[in-house]
Amino acid sequence: MCGIVGYIGNRQATEVLIEGLSKLEYRGYDSAGCAVNSGDSLSVRKFKGRLSVLADDLKANPLSSNIGIGHTRWATHGAPSDVNSHPHLNMDSTIAVVHNGIIENYMQLKEWLISEGKVFKSETDTEVVAHLVDYYYEGDLLDAVYKAMAKLRGAYALGVISKDNPDELVAVRNESPLVIGIGEGENFIASDIPALLKYTRNVYFLENGEVVHLTKDSVKIFNQDREEVKREIYNVKWDIEAASKGGFDHFMIKEINEQPNGIKETLNRRLDENGDIKLDDIKLTKAELDNINKVYIVACGTAYYAGLVGKHAIEKFAKIPVETDIASEFRYRDAFVDENTLLIVVSQSGETADTLAALKEAKSKGARILAITNVVGSSVSREADDVFYTWAGPEIAVASTKAYTTQLVSLYMIALDFAIKKGTITKEQYKTMISKLGETSDKVQEIIDNSDDIEKIAEEIKDSKDAFYLGRGLDYCLAMEGALKLKEISYIHAEAFPAGELKHGPIALIEEGTPVISIATQDVLFEKMVSNMKEVKARGAYVIALAKEGNKEVEKAADRVIYIPEVDDVLSSILTVVPLQILSYHVATKRGCDVDKPRNLAKSVTVE
Repeated sequence: MCGIVGYIGNRQATEVLIEGLSKLEYRGYDSAGCAVNSGDSLSVRKFKGRLSVLADDLKANPLSSNIGIGHTRWATHGAPSDVNSHPHLNMDSTIAVVHNGIIENYMQLKEWLISEGKVFKSETDTEVVAHLVDYYYEGDLLDAVYKAMAKLRGAYALGVISKDNPDELVAVRNESPLVIGIGEGENFIASDIPALLKYTRNVYFLENGEVVHLTKDSVKIFNQDREEVKREIYNVKWDIEAASKGGFDHFMIKEINEQPNGIKETLNRRLDENGDIKLDDIKLTKAELDNINKVYIVACGTAYYAGLVGKHAIEKFAKIPVETDIASEFRYRDAFVDENTLLIVVSQSGETADTLAALKEAKSKGARILAITNVVGSSVSREADDVFYTWAGPEIAVASTKAYTTQLVSLYMIALDFAIKKGTITKEQYKTMISKLGETSDKVQEIIDNSDDIEKIAEEIKDSKDAFYLGRGLDYCLAMEGALKLKEISYIHAEAFPAGELKHGPIALIEEGTPVISIATQDVLFEKMVSNMKEVKARGAYVIALAKEGNKEVEKAADRVIYIPEVDDVLSSILTVVPLQILSYHVATKRGCDVDKPRNLAKSVTVE
């Protein structure tokens, strides 16, 4: 959440800051600002609203400087406003700070600083940092930041500049992502790699508790004990064009269209010359798998719904009991975790705060950690014992699409690998499932190529106040993901229910014309789902069904039907989700919603 960009070099800093922040807009924000050192003072511009407000102001009233920090804020402490926007300053405007994360003890610090004569202007936790650095500042900016850090509790990434240190930029990473860009005669800080790619492909990933001191010609990384750390440079291989819209109206529809390739990449990169699955550097042997008595899949949001499908796959193929849990809940219950536990964490960004916290909690109890993430070098990938990278490419839209389908493919591959090692499936079954998994990318492409009717259905339901999703078994997992997609980008209230629970309460919500999206792709449950569709239709629902080609019986119970290609029941989720994504996209666009940047949401949730 939020975005940080910092620059020191020979360019006009504000141009770099605006360019970098524009590449971080996908993270979600409600205000934007920057501070630069103009030589005799710090100049600050910050405004509630879109980054364009700041950019227009800087065009009309330019600021000349070669060092600066910029920020896009997603409100936590204090409502969105010009005053609460970052950067924040000390009382005499000589120190400026940008901050991602939450300072958990800010109230105690604020009360103490007020007693020391400090005057606060904003409602934010961040302003505490500016006054705290100022309190300890005696000419050495790095020293003041270290002393301030000793007082802070929480998750934070910081960028700090001082009027009296015009050739220095100090940054901190503690449980909130921050990368360092390395140039020639210039250096950068940013929350995420896309902000840097116009200027450099060489980056450092900071570890927790590390502080970096930047000048235009040097980058020095220090640990918590102020010992200098040597870090290997990571060269970014993917191109910034991969994160552009490529002719599509929105990132979301572009990313929906990229799913066939993402599925192929995630699968094919892990198949050896014999067509067997090779899980990168994951070295879980048969003996180690036999010792695992419990698997937890822990994630948030869409990744959690992928984990529910993964639970079905691992239990079906590998015969290991699996529990899927929401990361923010997993931390606060007495889960049975020990050295015989495998914890699989799933996170597109690899920076999700609650998922990271759950990972560390389980690791402290001896669990083995396997991370599934889309971002090389992310926090979960560095903290985990084993990492499985999805190859979805950069995902910019807040509503996750291609990350979800590649997470599913990853979980199926892990399940099949575990199963063949444990001997719970035959070699023939193993080969057959890999072949069928390989066919899903073309079938997803077929759905995308024949989706015109889905847009027509979107027109029919776009003015609805409520929508309900029904499913059984794996289809219920998909119903939850479908409801999430609709609510987060179209703002229509949407809920998912297990179809068998209808008569236990939810059917009371059905009114004349209520859209009910009924998913019926599981052959063994098909007849029961048709009965449930008839039940809601008899009470006035407008029934939209998803079913496999050939299951024409569904047409007797539904007003509209979306067919998916024939697919094995256990793999149906990879296909079924695509029409749900497309439906949500078209409903949102027809309602005039900001599809890529839905209100109140952020792409990477780096605060708890």
